[in-house]
Amino acid sequence: MIAVNPTDSTSVLAAFGALGVLVVIFAESGLLVFGFFLPGDTLLFPAGVLCADSAGHAARLTLWQVMLCGAIGAVAGGQVGYLLGRHGGRALLARGSRPRLQENAAKAERLLARYGYGKALVIGRFVPMLRTVLHPAAGALGVPVRTFTLWQTVGGVLWSQTLVLAGYVLGTSVAHVDVYLIPMVAAIVVLSLLPLAWEALRARRAAGHGRGGGSKARAPEDD
Repeated sequence: MIAVNPTDSTSVLAAFGALGVLVVIFAESGLLVFGFFLPGDTLLFPAGVLCADSAGHAARLTLWQVMLCGAIGAVAGGQVGYLLGRHGGRALLARGSRPRLQENAAKAERLLARYGYGKALVIGRFVPMLRTVLHPAAGALGVPVRTFTLWQTVGGVLWSQTLVLAGYVLGTSVAHVDVYLIPMVAAIVVLSLLPLAWEALRARRAAGHGRGGGSKARAPEDD
C-alpha cells in the first residue's frame, strides 16, 4: 500500500494523478481546517509540468484531465465552503483554534469589504490560505448566492487553468524541467505571498499616516 502525504504535491500526483488534483483543490478551496495547509498553487503547477511531453519523455498526466479536475475542484470546493459559512455563520470561522486561521478569516472579511464581492473573490483565489477561508467568510457575511457563484467560478477557473497551463508551457519549453520542480514550487509560494505582504505594508503605512495626522491635529491645542 502506498503511503500518501496529502500536503506533498509530488506524493499526491504520483498516487492519484488528475483525481488527486480534484480532491485536494476541492478541500483547499473551502473546507477550512481540513484544507488550510493543503497544496494549491504548488499542486496545480507541477501537475501542468507533468502533462508536458518533452525531451522524448512521455507525459505522465493528461492535460485536459488535469485542467478539468482543477476547475471542478476549485468551483465545487468554493461553493461548499460558501454553504458551510452560510449555515454555520461567523461561529464557524471563530471556532477554529488556530490563530492563523482566525487571522486569515479577518483578512477575508476586509478583502470583501474593501474591493467588493466580485474583485475580492477573484483576487482572493490567488492568495494561499486566504482562499480557503474566503468562501466560508462570504457565506457568513451574506454575499448573495448568484453574485458569489458567478465570481467564485470566474476566480476558480482563472486560477486553476492559469497555473496548470503555466506549468505545461514551461514543461514543453525546457528539457528535464521536472528536475527543477522544487525550486520552482518555492518560487511560486513566494510570489503567491506577495499580495499579502503588499497589503500588510499598505496597512502599516496607513496606520503610520494616521498617527502622524493625529499628532498634527493636536498640535494647536498644545500651544
